[in-house]
Amino acid sequence: MKPLFSLLSPAGPGARLTVLIFHRVLRQPDPLFPDEVDAARFDELLGWARSWFNVLPLDTAIRQLHDGSLPARAAALSFDDGYADNHDVALPLLQKHGLPCSFFVATGFLDGGRMWNDTLIESVRLSQLPALDLRGLVDGRGEDLGQHVLGDDTGRRAALGRLIERVKYLPPEPRVACVDAIAARAEVTPPGDLMMSSGQVRALRAAGMQIGAHTVSHPILAKLDAQRAADEIGRSRDVLQSLLGERVGLFAYPNGKPGTDYLPDVHPAIVRELGFDAAVSTRWAAARRTDDVFQIPRFTPWDRSRLKFGMRLARNLMG
Repeated sequence: MKPLFSLLSPAGPGARLTVLIFHRVLRQPDPLFPDEVDAARFDELLGWARSWFNVLPLDTAIRQLHDGSLPARAAALSFDDGYADNHDVALPLLQKHGLPCSFFVATGFLDGGRMWNDTLIESVRLSQLPALDLRGLVDGRGEDLGQHVLGDDTGRRAALGRLIERVKYLPPEPRVACVDAIAARAEVTPPGDLMMSSGQVRALRAAGMQIGAHTVSHPILAKLDAQRAADEIGRSRDVLQSLLGERVGLFAYPNGKPGTDYLPDVHPAIVRELGFDAAVSTRWAAARRTDDVFQIPRFTPWDRSRLKFGMRLARNLMG
């Protein structure tokens, strides 16, 4: 794969930057999310990345991309959200392989907080009820959430697949209220240790990793007015700067799909005006020198085999 990546991503002005995105690294595979990255798989992926690419800190890679000095086969690694397993499981593996990584943290969930989707996931996972009666609760379109048979892992996966997409685009406060109501209907108290503590964020930085902002409450920015979006972005940066005692220059858009989760003609300008150096999306592509530095694309293949994973990365570079 190395010669192919060298051809597709040469050094200098014609370089392309591959930025891989992750969210969690589980200690063991999760039967509800069998495709979620676990420790053994992440270890394997890092080995591939190290053998194929020149893995750089994200801020360095973006700066070199845009001044035309990026090396061949350049790549960077990133995590979104701020899960505790980023520190507990991913960090030791990154250190094992000697690779840098950037962690984008939604600051409102530090020190015992929980993201809305995890409230929903753990409610469905832990409920002892045969079915979840959500009649009377509504989704982002105002439609009733109905009833969902739980049963085995297959039934719970199906219920989550339906519910996550329906709840995702509610405004932040109604969304939290909805998933809290789902937890109550499920007769579950979800765990409070899924996200990082402030000390774990500091430990990541002390280990040489980069920390970036990811808003406070992980809202869909496209659903907010410009002032509130700027507040979410700026406050998350301010919390992290206070926590770390240093400037934070990178930002990641929550969910990150242009036009759906953030507005390309609105939010990159806000990020720029707030004084950030660069921002990343989840648009599938490899970054080129001509790309907007406040909309750097990211992509991670889902294939299990080394060859298929590498070939999908190659196709992403050709896109």
